Amino acid sequence: MWQPLGLLVLIAMTAMLFALAVGSAQLSIGQLWAVAQGQGDALARTMVIDLRLPRALSAFAVGGLLAVAGALMQVLLRNPLADPYVLGLSGGASIGALAAMLAGVGGVLISGSAFAGALFSTFLVFGLAHGSGGWTPSRLLLTGVVVAAGWGAVITLMLALSPAERLPGMLYWLMGDLSYARTPWPPLLLLLTICIVLVPLGRSLNVLARGPQQAAALGVDVRPLEWGIYIVASLLTAAAVTTAGSIGFVGLVVPHLLRLLLGNDQRLILPACALAGGTLLVLADTLARTMIAPEQLPVGVITALLGVPTFLFLLYRSR
Repeated sequence: MWQPLGLLVLIAMTAMLFALAVGSAQLSIGQLWAVAQGQGDALARTMVIDLRLPRALSAFAVGGLLAVAGALMQVLLRNPLADPYVLGLSGGASIGALAAMLAGVGGVLISGSAFAGALFSTFLVFGLAHGSGGWTPSRLLLTGVVVAAGWGAVITLMLALSPAERLPGMLYWLMGDLSYARTPWPPLLLLLTICIVLVPLGRSLNVLARGPQQAAALGVDVRPLEWGIYIVASLLTAAAVTTAGSIGFVGLVVPHLLRLLLGNDQRLILPACALAGGTLLVLADTLARTMIAPEQLPVGVITALLGVPTFLFLLYRSR
């Protein structure tokens, strides 16, 4: 168990060093080492400490949050296509955050509004998908896709009614952008806390992934565990959206690839998702800000280019 996690930690640290070194001005390993020791020239210190390090840490936190949220939703639905973006949670969180921005509030109120939007979207999807015989994974997934499309229409309406001076920034943020990520510590602390809380529940999640009847037969208190997954996935999605806007498909691609490589033990998959999701978004953001430098692409464009083919491949395999 520890060997794959150790390898992922090493890959994550390499990705962070790459993100710190690459940009409009390249920095060598020697310059990064000098900055780490409090030395080096002022320009290098400004680039690393004030600009690149907070952005890379924010990208790591957001990627980890989205990947863990995706893994939890896939356990709950027993469907590898489940993802906060596909199921409409990201759309609900975006509407909550946009409403708070338009109301002129900031800080914790934006995060709280995004959490309320994600939670409402979760209940809406599961409520609409619940038929007379309960919900099925396929019906839940289809309902989520429809609700996500509805949120897209609401977001378009809100943008059309927004003041013209705020529109460019809001549009860029909605496409997934880490330029406005001011401090990485709240999402990083949330990611660490959730991983510490979830790993002891790995056995119960393993059993739940086989089905609620089997889980109940083996002594798992199914309903509180499912409610916990609803709330935690909404919280993680809201924190990610508040930090960097709506970034899709990280929660789809990362858990699926890790299950192929590491198996389906949630005690390993969940911390591995935190590390691999963070690493993926650090690399995607580095690519987004260097591909057409000095201009920058929204990081959501890069993740969509990776996620859409993966989603279509999984959809084809699930026929």
